[in-house]
Amino acid sequence: MQIQGDDILYSNFTYNPDVYYFLYVGDLKNYALNFFVKETLERRLAGREIRFIAIVPDVCFQYNYSNIIVINPIARDDMIHNHTFSDLKSAPKMSCRLGSSQFMTAVSESENIQKLIGTILERQNLLYINLYESVIEMTLDTIDGVSILGPDKLIARNFNDKVVQQKELQWVVPLIEGKTCEGIDSLMEITASLRDVWSDGIFVSAAFSAAGANSAVTFCQEDVSAKFKENCEYLVTKYIPHDLDPTVLAVVANEEDVYVAGIADQTIEGGNRFVGSHFPSVASKEHQHQLREYTVEVGKIMGKAGYRGIFGCDYLIDREGNIFFLEVNARKQGTTLEFCFTMEQNLPEGSPMLPELEYYAVTESRFPLQTVQMNGNIRGIHWGTYNHKVSTEQITNGYIPQNPYERETFKKVARKELVKDFVILEHLGTNLKVMPGTFLARVVSVARSREDVDEGLCQGVGFIRQTIKKV
Repeated sequence: MQIQGDDILYSNFTYNPDVYYFLYVGDLKNYALNFFVKETLERRLAGREIRFIAIVPDVCFQYNYSNIIVINPIARDDMIHNHTFSDLKSAPKMSCRLGSSQFMTAVSESENIQKLIGTILERQNLLYINLYESVIEMTLDTIDGVSILGPDKLIARNFNDKVVQQKELQWVVPLIEGKTCEGIDSLMEITASLRDVWSDGIFVSAAFSAAGANSAVTFCQEDVSAKFKENCEYLVTKYIPHDLDPTVLAVVANEEDVYVAGIADQTIEGGNRFVGSHFPSVASKEHQHQLREYTVEVGKIMGKAGYRGIFGCDYLIDREGNIFFLEVNARKQGTTLEFCFTMEQNLPEGSPMLPELEYYAVTESRFPLQTVQMNGNIRGIHWGTYNHKVSTEQITNGYIPQNPYERETFKKVARKELVKDFVILEHLGTNLKVMPGTFLARVVSVARSREDVDEGLCQGVGFIRQTIKKV
């Protein structure tokens, strides 16, 4: 069985009835996390061959990945309406990023995907769907025999609400002084009244925002009116000048058991746009201890509400050394994959990685017996990431082959077979019209020192920039 259909932009998947499958639905940049899920299921289902099918929205020149299905309704419509048969091969195809809600809706409503699920369930009694983020628009789990391998969708949505976080966590973590607003008129009125009081700036965030979308540091009322148009709930907080944005990655198994994977330092541009991370954190041992404790307390509250799975907490440390909580991300974080690679090198062989911890948390509300905390960085691994997202429409005129060997790079640096190395991952390819907000590629640099990590990031970003030209 091959997957074809009007809504399928690309597929290299052919069904094998002798294989046990699970689905991954999400961005291509998290594809490699599925190998850890695959290894988890292989241990649980001994003797079965396990494969995963990746349903992604990423439109690329070509794919160096197995079992890919591409669904992107915006790119599909562009191909139908803006390309004739004669120019289909020469004119650049559109590559654009979909919001998770729009993508999950398209996948859930796809008759071809539903047919595929039906075929798989004829040979196995349970089909897991692995998600980067549990969102309510994903409805395939209403099919008998389909189960999401992640947090409950409604609970995750509740904890991703910035206004809810402000109410639920006010006695748990140190919050920044703030107010909530309902609608644009209230937002304009409240920010105007606070403009002179909070002279360093006012941070505005919609109730639901991530990676810089629907949020901004504002320094005048014109900033507010230019950025925010939607009549929704907003959280308005005092902007605190700072130089350090640590993020803590963790897993909740129940209301008592919270596993902390580690702490990384986020790279933030423009006051709110996340573009990458560095590990290990430069925060002091005392600060890191406190960050872990805060995150565990947040995790226990989430666990008591029924949340099971991976989550992250973002903080800032101001120039006087005070820690402030910023937000919960009730989903996998941008550091999840690199922390898996780091844990794999620092922990005893056979220790469960984050996807296995999430699997047990979701299916059994516990962690496996062999769970080990990563206390320290005994292999001396340093790494940094940079997500190259385009801000204006651009055309690619070069191609960097998609590199599947990030895991091997971590192994070689940890074993001192390499002093440093960097990889460029998920480059979209040549002759593509890349729309604003789309990830063109990402760089991961691994080394024995922070300086070498930064050098690798600089070189990788330089290579990426050589593959684009502005329209």
